[in-house]
Amino acid sequence: MIPRILTVSLLALGAICLTGCSQDGPSQQQQQLKPLTLKEQASNVVKSADGYAVNWAGVLANVNPWHFGEHVVATIVGRDAAGKEVVRMDQPLDAVPPGGSLAFTGEARAGQKPVKVTIDYRPAQWRPAARIASAFRSFPVSRVQTLPQKDGSYLVTGYVGNPYRLPASSLVVNALLRDKTGKLLGGGSTFVDDVKAGSPPRFILTVPELPKGSSVARTEVNARTWGSTGRPFEDLALGGAVPMHTIKPTTPPFQTDRGSQAFSGREQ
Repeated sequence: MIPRILTVSLLALGAICLTGCSQDGPSQQQQQLKPLTLKEQASNVVKSADGYAVNWAGVLANVNPWHFGEHVVATIVGRDAAGKEVVRMDQPLDAVPPGGSLAFTGEARAGQKPVKVTIDYRPAQWRPAARIASAFRSFPVSRVQTLPQKDGSYLVTGYVGNPYRLPASSLVVNALLRDKTGKLLGGGSTFVDDVKAGSPPRFILTVPELPKGSSVARTEVNARTWGSTGRPFEDLALGGAVPMHTIKPTTPPFQTDRGSQAFSGREQ
């Protein structure tokens, strides 16, 4: 028989252990999460009527497969030849999906010409996703056309679909222009609203003037939900995806299973 004093001591020790484990769990998990990484960035400065237009494009990557990166803010800073800051802008970004990436573009005005533009970002706030990464399907983009304009800009058009059962109230469409080596040259963005499965709306966006001598070889277009949190994307995923095959076969079924015939032939 275990003495009563020893039993009470063991129970108290177990309670302390459970409390400590529950407190250490989340903090250890947060420490294991890897920060977002700025995989690519590009910027262009062109003369405008009121000074200079500063355009930029970037790609943030999230390697954590179970968490949304939320409330991310990019800081764009432009400096002149003397190193003086001539433009600064904080750009709130949309949530970065688990195991995915986020393309973003933007524009600001500067009174003086910046010779160097840098992009930085504040650390994300992490939130566990309600579904696995594969449940967050990408929004299909089709019939993309990239048309160069006389002023050096590019007009990008196409259609964006919805792979989910629920309609998407608003999506952001980003177009990234690349050269033949895959280098990011610039980009632009627009919005499309009320995107329903089977009824892809058309999008039209403009990528501002690129540096002289730029040769666009490829346009990369992607769409995503809008907002600083992953809730809109998560709600769509929780509502389920549209089945990939919804059309009934038009040919009659085989009278005999071909697989059975082949198997029988090998046995003889």
